[in-house]
Amino acid sequence: MTKFIKKYIDVEHIEGIILYVFVIFLITWGISQVVKWLLVLFLNRQQKQGRYNVTKLKFVKNSIRFILFMIAFVIIMGTVPFLRRQATFIFSGAGILAAIIGFAAQAAISNLIAGVFIVLFEPFRIGDYIKLDTERVGIVIDITLRHTVINTFENKRLIIPNSLISTESILNHTIEDSKVLSFNNFKIGLNADIDVVRKIIIEEALQLEFIAHIENKKSPEVRVIDVHESYIHVRAYVWISEPFQEFKMKCKLKERVQKRFINEKIEMPIPLRKIISEE
Repeated sequence: MTKFIKKYIDVEHIEGIILYVFVIFLITWGISQVVKWLLVLFLNRQQKQGRYNVTKLKFVKNSIRFILFMIAFVIIMGTVPFLRRQATFIFSGAGILAAIIGFAAQAAISNLIAGVFIVLFEPFRIGDYIKLDTERVGIVIDITLRHTVINTFENKRLIIPNSLISTESILNHTIEDSKVLSFNNFKIGLNADIDVVRKIIIEEALQLEFIAHIENKKSPEVRVIDVHESYIHVRAYVWISEPFQEFKMKCKLKERVQKRFINEKIEMPIPLRKIISEE
């Protein structure tokens, strides 16, 4: 292709070099658009079929323009005599400059390598619900050469460099099994009927959406965790099928159980305080 272009463009003069570079980059841009369009079509097809290689396809789609333009840059440097001579001079006599450029590009290269490792080893995939800490929680919506994009539950986009997220301890709720066990804590009075409390919590939990019934297990279960000086700590273990809905489910369950406790006059915890007066 380059021989065909050079047949009509004189690359021995500066005007011809500029035109040659423009044509090469224009062709590269056109190829990248076509390839990305084909990948998007294939990606949409894969998503409809529910296949998990969507992550790799999206990463390739995000990388294709960078890769093609790097190839175009190498072709231009290798086919234009003037630029080839300048490149040879720069790389043979400017070792310090190359070291400076390499040091400056260290972060970019580490992000690139980390992104490739994420896509290859898949600690998380596009569509996974992950948690890094209490603030960084959400659904992975994109993995690029430089960063990973997480959509939080406030519909905000969290941009995390690949080199950073690849070294973090990540809680992935959906990598193997979408069902999660939700802990729901309640406090009742010391004289409350525990059996009635257990019955109320189970009845209200079973009326909620996304409750998962696990084979050979009761779902949910209610246990007494501890008895304190002013209350009994009760915990409901509820399996849910949609981890994205856990917080919503916990809020609904607490509200429904609290209303039942009031209607059925379940004793609520009363803080006990001992006052010692000094005369």
